[in-house]
Amino acid sequence: MTGKYMPLETYLRDLPASKREVALGFEEIEGILNNKLPSSAYEDQRWWEHETEGNHRNTRSWSNAGWKIESLDVNEKRVKFVRAR
Repeated sequence: MTGKYMPLETYLRDLPASKREVALGFEEIEGILNNKLPSSAYEDQRWWEHETEGNHRNTRSWSNAGWKIESLDVNEKRVKFVRAR
């Protein structure tokens, strides 16, 4: 997979196996992506909850890396990922 969300996939995939969770602010994710998140990511948690099929490349990026979202706070602009396996 290539594209806008590949750097996030790579970041999560490259974390040490001993790291079971990681919390990131939206700005930190934008730094990893070297690109802005869409406004819908800031406004609606549904952007983060899409299925992993179809055009939802954002979700596939962390899913492909073996991670899932454990918690999300759109108001605080933070997301916590945990290893899916």
